[in-house]
Amino acid sequence: MRINKLFSNKGICSRKQTNVWIEAGRIQVKNNIIEYMAYPEFIFPVGRLDKDSQGLILMTNDGDLANQILDADSMHEKEYLVTVHQPYDETFLKKMASGVAIGTVVTRPCKLTPVSKDTFKIVLTQGMNRQIRKMCLTCGYKVTRLERIRILFLEIENLPYGKWRHLTGEEVTALKL
Repeated sequence: MRINKLFSNKGICSRKQTNVWIEAGRIQVKNNIIEYMAYPEFIFPVGRLDKDSQGLILMTNDGDLANQILDADSMHEKEYLVTVHQPYDETFLKKMASGVAIGTVVTRPCKLTPVSKDTFKIVLTQGMNRQIRKMCLTCGYKVTRLERIRILFLEIENLPYGKWRHLTGEEVTALKL
């Protein structure tokens, strides 16, 4: 959630006033990825990871590319490695794969691959806020670890935690197709 929406929802001030305070340096969002990277040019994340998750996130300065990747109708795949608090069964995997009702929305069907008795991989083509956590909770499981390992064809591979790399020219070209 954006800080201006949070402040508005909490009744602290309007979204517009929050933006004024941010520009004046009165509000700073601590420990954000942009600050952490200290990249010399303006960049922003494509999508989000909640604070309890880790893994692959793309950073760019190309708004058109970001919008193309995030477009829900494009059915772009994002893959996650998920660990839950207890062993799951085949019923759980089938229910998750077929789509789960979260409030008034039913999630799109997705692909699940067992990894161990309490860990699986899931491939989503949808990007609802905290979707995997909500899906698992609806099915009676609590997520204890969540890591995004792939966006489209880009994989996290052996990139150490907290490190980043530039995309190759070929990767950027392929993302724009």
